[in-house]
Amino acid sequence: MTRKIQPYLFLILVIYLALGYFYPAVGLIAIICMIGPVIMAQFKGRYWCGNFCPRGSFYDSVISRLSPRKPIPAFFRAKIFRTVMLAVIMSVFSAQMYFAWGNFNAMGLVFLRIIFITTIFGVLLGLIYRERTWCSFCPMGTMASWFSKNKKPLAITKSCKSCQLCVKVCPMQLDPSTKKSSGEFNHEDCLKCSRCVSKCPLKALNFESDSLKSTKAM
Repeated sequence: MTRKIQPYLFLILVIYLALGYFYPAVGLIAIICMIGPVIMAQFKGRYWCGNFCPRGSFYDSVISRLSPRKPIPAFFRAKIFRTVMLAVIMSVFSAQMYFAWGNFNAMGLVFLRIIFITTIFGVLLGLIYRERTWCSFCPMGTMASWFSKNKKPLAITKSCKSCQLCVKVCPMQLDPSTKKSSGEFNHEDCLKCSRCVSKCPLKALNFESDSLKSTKAM
């Protein structure tokens, strides 16, 4: 069900920005997309990013059609770069929110500006590299990744032949086959989007809850 609606969730982003233009207080709704990824990450990893994020849906459904799908630069994944981006954006956000506090319209505008500017930045990166390049250092994604380790791991059976088809469809360009010897892939930036599961011709990948037991038994 989630996979069926995910391609259309970007409409929420479009409607949000459109309504926010006329009714700035609407911008406050974005708090859901700020705390949602972090809360869910403690149970299912970065599942929110791959299945519920409206901006992620926009990148997947729209920008992917225009993206050259070039490799995401390694420095975008570097911890120091991600930490700096998180600190800068949250500092700017906090400072603006401090001066806007108490005025719902002004507070809503803070959210709207941050989301609009970072979305445009993400679009530009998607048109230069890969559609989900922004997700490699998205502040909320970075915070979610802190809680994602060992949450909802991807099971890998021994039938995996390291064909790399999963890497080609992975929005984060992760390679599950590097962990096939252990039978599970626990990368904290895995978005749990299941594209690799669907693409695998040998059905060697699975997110089912009991798949790890069956994997280790094979």
